[in-house]
Amino acid sequence: MFGRLMPNEGKFFDYFNQHADLCIKGAREMLGLMSNFDDLENRAHVIEGIEKQADKVTHDTLELLHKTFITPLDRDDIHQLITRMDDILDLLEDAAQTVSLYDIKAVTPEAKRLAELCLSCTEKVKAAVSLLHNMDNSRQILELCQEIDRLESDADHVMRAAMSKLFRDEPDVRNLIKLKAIYEILESVTDRCEDVANILEGIIVENA
Repeated sequence: MFGRLMPNEGKFFDYFNQHADLCIKGAREMLGLMSNFDDLENRAHVIEGIEKQADKVTHDTLELLHKTFITPLDRDDIHQLITRMDDILDLLEDAAQTVSLYDIKAVTPEAKRLAELCLSCTEKVKAAVSLLHNMDNSRQILELCQEIDRLESDADHVMRAAMSKLFRDEPDVRNLIKLKAIYEILESVTDRCEDVANILEGIIVENA
């Protein structure tokens, strides 16, 4: 459907791909952070830098949207897609800053597992977004969206189990509050990935 796009129209898909790549980079740094706290300050700084790069891509996308008369997708879909993708990195930065500010001393297996699911979700988002330029890829995009939904459900289960364990076994109330906040932010990353999947599904329905 989009095989003969004008340069400005095709640029939207370039921006989507650039942003999705940054989401993966941020999630990889987060997994590294949740795997080992020995380089916490540097990893938090790196994630902050990635988030700023993503903000620039989002800004450029929205600026192009305002300048482009004919867009390859519905204007609202473009706006929603790039802003929901930006939410992913905003939350990853929030998680890194929270770990740093709360002075959390130890990693939990549950936090690491949630970070793994965040990375898996962002990888599926990238795979789906990279196919969006051609509606012949509709079936593959929908399959990837279903995988994102499944990963988000897995994250829900992990968080519920983590919260149960936390309230049952953690004697330090302050540490309980800190870890609860981290779990909630990481799980929210997968929620935003699911939001992206929902937008992609809507685009497929509108354009297939």
